[in-house]
Amino acid sequence: MSRFDLTGKKAMVTGAGRGIGKALAIGLAEAGAEIAVVARTEADLHEVVQEIQDKGGTAHPIQADLTAAGAADEVVAQTVEALGGLHILVNNAGMNIRKKAHEVSEEEWDRVVDLNLKATFFLSQAAGRVMCEQRYGRIVNVASVAGLVALRTGVAYGSSKAGVIQMTRVLALEWSKFGVNVNAIAPWYFRTPLTEELLSNEAFLQEVLSRTPSGRIGDVEDLVGPAIFLASDAAAYISGQTIAVDGGMSVYGF
Repeated sequence: MSRFDLTGKKAMVTGAGRGIGKALAIGLAEAGAEIAVVARTEADLHEVVQEIQDKGGTAHPIQADLTAAGAADEVVAQTVEALGGLHILVNNAGMNIRKKAHEVSEEEWDRVVDLNLKATFFLSQAAGRVMCEQRYGRIVNVASVAGLVALRTGVAYGSSKAGVIQMTRVLALEWSKFGVNVNAIAPWYFRTPLTEELLSNEAFLQEVLSRTPSGRIGDVEDLVGPAIFLASDAAAYISGQTIAVDGGMSVYGF
């Protein structure tokens, strides 16, 4: 059996209704994991679940607002009940509000940080309790290169993703001794429903491409391999790390 094989593993993917989360849920299912698919929108949930099932996989939908009080404990409990356990958590749910720093309101700051950082922590905490007790687990946080380098009009988003990267390190430090590895992937621009309008602006697209050594925008499938790797036993001795999946953008220089 390949060390990348996830057969028998129970996984939860948040923000899995579309875009990156959908691709990761389907990819982990194709690698053999049984998936709890978490998203806000019921129609998106059932579409992803149906696609996984059509490919011969096992998936269970969980509709939830992850910023609601008690949501983290509830979705972890539902996952364990539905799948019979939890071995892998992919924290993908997130949002962005693109504004210049002096225009960001307190309400907008809270919305971004509450989902991107606070919900990610409390989901990790709830899953970590299960994983540490069973002395096995893999947590993969979807951060961003915005947490590694400074990007314009993204102060709340960049701050939240930098927090996710540091949180990844601290949780790895605390939980690796229990067999729970915590890592992150940091994407650059990928074609998703959330970036479609932005990337349709030719001037913006060309600026992004000019700062991307590989010369192209990422496809969501480019994230599936790194996620499977970090969720698998092939990454058994890797913890606390962030892998930039960015076509070389984060090492860009003049």
